[in-house]
Amino acid sequence: MPLYEHVLIARQDLSSAQAEGLIEHFTTVIADNGGKVVEHEYWGVKTMAYKINKNRKGHYALLKTDAPAAAVQEMERLARLHDDVMRVLTLKVAAHEDGPSVQMQKRDDRGDRGDRPDRGDRGDRGGDRGGERRGGFDRR
Repeated sequence: MPLYEHVLIARQDLSSAQAEGLIEHFTTVIADNGGKVVEHEYWGVKTMAYKINKNRKGHYALLKTDAPAAAVQEMERLARLHDDVMRVLTLKVAAHEDGPSVQMQKRDDRGDRGDRPDRGDRGDRGGDRGGERRGGFDRR
């Protein structure tokens, strides 16, 4: 069966238990239609880049599924009808990555940015911050 990853965004005024309940609800929808949820992650409440339905934040969750297309379509249909779900993104993937997603990893695990080159003194940045004017019109 094809492999999918779904990201759900639920309303911010839900409790964490209610958001986890939504994950379980959509897990049973997938299972009832012949698929299975390989892994799920609750990412917590995060600030969105723009407002959706007058909400600035939302509960984010990731579902990794192994399901037929009919099961995915049914889950997306029910998510669109559910009042608590604001957005659903479904991606078809070749293989699920092992371990936690990037959102769940600690900042230290992502890299220490030690591979950045030395930028030197930064004393001569090319900008003129006062003193004599270079070029242009003389305002005297």
